[in-house]
Amino acid sequence: MAFQERLRKLARLAVRMGVNLQEDQMLVINAPIECAEFARLAAEEAYAAGAHDVALNWNDEKMARIRYEKARDAVFSEFPSWRQKFYMDYAEQGAAFLSIAAQDPEIFRSVAPDRLLRSRQAAGAALMEYRERLMKNRNTWCVVSVPTRAWAKKVFPDVSADEATDKLWEEIFRTVRVSEESDPVEEWRAHTAFLAKAAAFMNDHAFRALHYQNGLGTDLTVRLPEGHIWAGGAEQSELGTIFVANMPTEEVYTAPLRDGVDGTVYATRPLVYEGNLIENFRIIFERGKAISCAAERGEEHLKSLLAVDDGASYLGEVALVPYDSPISKSGVLFYNTLFDENASCHLAFGKAYPTCLKGGEKMASVELLQHGLNDSLVHEDFMVGSEDLSIMGIQKDGAEVPVFVDGKFVF
Repeated sequence: MAFQERLRKLARLAVRMGVNLQEDQMLVINAPIECAEFARLAAEEAYAAGAHDVALNWNDEKMARIRYEKARDAVFSEFPSWRQKFYMDYAEQGAAFLSIAAQDPEIFRSVAPDRLLRSRQAAGAALMEYRERLMKNRNTWCVVSVPTRAWAKKVFPDVSADEATDKLWEEIFRTVRVSEESDPVEEWRAHTAFLAKAAAFMNDHAFRALHYQNGLGTDLTVRLPEGHIWAGGAEQSELGTIFVANMPTEEVYTAPLRDGVDGTVYATRPLVYEGNLIENFRIIFERGKAISCAAERGEEHLKSLLAVDDGASYLGEVALVPYDSPISKSGVLFYNTLFDENASCHLAFGKAYPTCLKGGEKMASVELLQHGLNDSLVHEDFMVGSEDLSIMGIQKDGAEVPVFVDGKFVF
């Protein structure tokens, strides 16, 4: 009973504070078929909140693996028009979108990288307008996770699948502040207030650039565009609805200047990309572009990511997360970006959030590029934070202000 109560609390939290569903609003739930129980609970909570209706959009990673291995090669350059119409029809109706992120981190291991790349390109092109709407907060959206057995076994390989799933549930409940005793909505209100304070610190300084250094060899300068905005915790939709896009979240973030990134950065956690692990990698940037990369494992998949389109080899996000965040202190490597990015400062290849620029939500892609924000079909986070990370904020007059010392905020 205690587990079921926490499960329902999580579903209620995702609906009431995640997407913050409004009376008579449509909700679309994107869910793996293994997460059906939670998806149905979220649907119940949505109807209780006054949803007009709920549409469930199922996906099956095992079937996707069969398709990648067996289908004709030509299909990976195609994207069904009905799927594009599904997303856009609901988006234009003002629907909220709740996505459950849960994947076997190595489900597509040994799948031909070219097939994965072309499939990503086809989907990205077809869903460009839909994703643009979400990144401009024209629709409310939220990403949460619940365990699958394959994912749990990757995180906890030394126990049975049942025990691993139970352990992963406990970690997820803890990171999203759901317990038997507490009211998670109130917990999240206090948490988002702290993140708003951190964002205000960064916005008040309006730094021209950030300089990253650590003992691994990271020495990276990231310039920031004029008029950039730091955000974190809660978002605001085009219609003024307050929502939380990621649960968990420990970050404040903004958009870097597209051609203003120079130096070397070392990843501090693995990146799971298209069901493949990329581990212990290094990127060298020059005038914003990733000109060189190397990885101990998965280098071919890293290069495939950078080759999706021209913007994929530039950065679209810079995010600050204290090294002593709850996820980091847990010591758990989740092999899931939603969690691992919240254990560490991170950067993202690809598209920038238009809301990270003053007036950006009203600008077209060309105008955003003119203001220095990157555009791409992809947006992939990778982790760079460490216990000894130093970040100096460089002001317009060249003066330096400590932002992070020993992996933690200074404010």
